[in-house]
Amino acid sequence: MMFGWRRRKGKSQKQDNSHKKELEIPGHFRCPISLDLMKDPVTLSSGITYDRESIEKWLEDGNFACPVTSQVLRSFDQIPNHSLRRMIQEWCVENRNFGVERIPTPRIPVTSAEVSEILSRITESRNQLDQVGCRDSVQKIKDWGMESERNRRCIVANGAAPVLAAAYDAFAIDSFERNATFLDEILSLMNWMYPLDEESCRFLGSNASLRSLVWLLKCSDISMKQNSMIALKELLSSDQRHGESLAAIDGVNEILFKFIKEPVSPSLTKESLTVVFHLLSSPNGNMKAEFVQLGLVSSVLEIIMESEKSMCEKALGVLHQLCDSKEGREQAYDNALTIPVLVKKILRVPGLATEYSVSTIWKLSKYEKKHEGRVLIEALQVGAFQKLLLLLQVGCGDDTKEKATELLKLFNPYRAGLECIETTDFKNLNRSF
Repeated sequence: MMFGWRRRKGKSQKQDNSHKKELEIPGHFRCPISLDLMKDPVTLSSGITYDRESIEKWLEDGNFACPVTSQVLRSFDQIPNHSLRRMIQEWCVENRNFGVERIPTPRIPVTSAEVSEILSRITESRNQLDQVGCRDSVQKIKDWGMESERNRRCIVANGAAPVLAAAYDAFAIDSFERNATFLDEILSLMNWMYPLDEESCRFLGSNASLRSLVWLLKCSDISMKQNSMIALKELLSSDQRHGESLAAIDGVNEILFKFIKEPVSPSLTKESLTVVFHLLSSPNGNMKAEFVQLGLVSSVLEIIMESEKSMCEKALGVLHQLCDSKEGREQAYDNALTIPVLVKKILRVPGLATEYSVSTIWKLSKYEKKHEGRVLIEALQVGAFQKLLLLLQVGCGDDTKEKATELLKLFNPYRAGLECIETTDFKNLNRSF
């Protein structure tokens, strides 16, 4: 019995091996570049067939020769290999019992001429404030973009962003309350067209467009809020002047603060922090005082203490900006979390977070007057001296290095009997002091 069982087991293994062989992708079905099963095989002038997505990326990277033959291509035309594609589809159907899915018949990629024609229709509809006609054309672009990444690149390359931004501006001027749904559709479509060029920013950063973006932030639909906040973030990132225009709109500070104080979604809070950061970077000195008065210092400290790395970095950036003002520093002094949280984030969160933390502690110690030395003493008690030493050992930017060195010198008179080391952070520190 034992012997027979072994023979049967060996037979089963042979069947498994034959199944595995059947599941091997035939070599001529694989793209020579990606080595994956081709979904949309196209043939170049060299006679070699590739998957469309792979060869397009190869050509867009500035290569002018066939990857296999190294032959300089006479033409960049990509001729669909329908026969090979049908063979691949048939092979997928034959092996569907083994989990192989049939590749769909690829759609013909959109051409520059088609994109230009649709964009002309949008411009014509915009001039006539024909929302129905404009919406149909916008939907067509959305459908093309959903088909493939190649279509998206073609749409962007043919100037879709400024045309859509101009349409947004026109319908915002007409009535952003009445056209709110359509305006949101345009913003949703533009999400994969960022960053915007100067012309697009000019239309989207107009007074009417900015007011409509702020109005959309007050709508109940989270998607509307999200699309509007992303647009504001992109605008302020491109040109600080848009921040000054946005700051002039009544109630915008309260709206942005509410997204931070009462989070609706993590992504929306993150975008809000970025927008606020850019607003605080503007020359308008009243902006910092207004946000401080709303209670932003304590709100960002809570975010820094509890959030994940990316959001923590953005919140630290906002706190860093707020501490440029006297009002911001006063609230930071009065909050018991400020120094412990800032010291804890040094070297805990990579990137700008450490730089923001060191610089904020430096600002608070430099401008402290009421209780001289309190910030330095508190920082020493939570292990700032050792963290700064370690930071200098592992390396940092010149500005951070300069501030860390100055802080270490300021700590010296208060060090006796006050140091406290957070062992989880400093177990590898070579203490030469």
